[in-house]
Amino acid sequence: MRTGPSALSTLFIVLLFLAMDAYVFVAIRSIVATFSPKWKMVIFTLYWVVSAIILASVLFYSKIPWEKFMLARSYYITVAVGVFFAKALVIVFLLIDDGRRGVLWVIEKVRSAPAVALVEQGKEEATGISRSQFLMKTGLLLGGTMLGTLLYGLSNKYNYHVRKIRLTFKNLPAAFKGMTIVQISDVHSGSFNDKEAVMKGVELIKAQKPDLVVFTGDLVNDKSDEMDNYISVFNQIKAPMGVYSTLGNHDYGDYYPWPDYDEKRQSVLKAKNLERLKSIHGEMGWRLLMNENVILEKDGEKMALLGIENWSANPRFPRKGDMKAAYEGTADIPFKILLSHDPTHWDAQVRSDYKDIDLMLAGHTHGMQFGVEIPFFKWSPAQYIYKQWAGLYQDGKQSLYVNRGFGFLGYPGRVGIMPEITVIELV
Repeated sequence: MRTGPSALSTLFIVLLFLAMDAYVFVAIRSIVATFSPKWKMVIFTLYWVVSAIILASVLFYSKIPWEKFMLARSYYITVAVGVFFAKALVIVFLLIDDGRRGVLWVIEKVRSAPAVALVEQGKEEATGISRSQFLMKTGLLLGGTMLGTLLYGLSNKYNYHVRKIRLTFKNLPAAFKGMTIVQISDVHSGSFNDKEAVMKGVELIKAQKPDLVVFTGDLVNDKSDEMDNYISVFNQIKAPMGVYSTLGNHDYGDYYPWPDYDEKRQSVLKAKNLERLKSIHGEMGWRLLMNENVILEKDGEKMALLGIENWSANPRFPRKGDMKAAYEGTADIPFKILLSHDPTHWDAQVRSDYKDIDLMLAGHTHGMQFGVEIPFFKWSPAQYIYKQWAGLYQDGKQSLYVNRGFGFLGYPGRVGIMPEITVIELV
């Protein structure tokens, strides 16, 4: 059942948005003061129409059957959130300017010296632009840049990047030296709207000619039928040593409002959905590892590949993984790789209790699909949530690699953190 916001929360939302809109409008009106009346009318009308549409859509958000318009929902969220934070950034600079004005006013009153303000005004006039104008324009520029960046990022959602790394392990059996593994993660097929673009990503995977392919969870957003149009795409991924997969938090259907949910969030439809999703892995030729392991053999030597269901240190996400069951029978295998969707599993259990897991492969974070990655510098909001959020992490003899995700969720784009196909060479 859909429930809307309470009257009090609705009033708060309306007042917050109107206050932000009015405050930012002051800056816009000041900036365009020298424009012609015609252009002023165009700018003011556009500003208030967009603001009104966003406010109305926020208020009636719960009334819209978004499950029928998932793509439209993604673009709506991008614009609405982008505009909100752009305005918030402008307001920060306006508050700085108002604070500066307030300090000057207090100083003038306390000292009873209008000359202070006059000297300040003279300095501003001498520079050719007042501090107020500078701060307003800076705020609008940065706010507009933020919104523009998010809109530009929409073009990157299928901009697949191949990342190659070489990992050295002293205990790697000689028969597996030079072995290549392709890792993909977080497909989120329910977000796709361009089958041809996704196929290009799969062609990139095939072009790497890996010995082994692994997928570390979140094949769908919510429902198994999201894969109906993409089974014929992903079943083309093959490897001599096989394709293996695990489940992620989204694969269980926990975020979908199943019509037969009871008070314990149990649902027959949800259970059938999960079973269908498991069968899809098999139809694509992927071996789904459900708290189990397989022993890979080559030239008489062995390697263990373990795969568990989602296991997270964060109570918001499922903890269905069973490492004891997945580990069983592998103690004597000299080299072990673990597929586990959530990177928090590494610190919370793997490093402490399973020190002979040589390499863990994870995903989940998407690198927040937003950030900066240049030589010697890497930043994303994801780092404030996850200690290990993208790329390679090592502690002693153990390594963790967090894939940035093949697909996208929520925001239908990528800024700085591109969709990833990882190629790992063991040496």
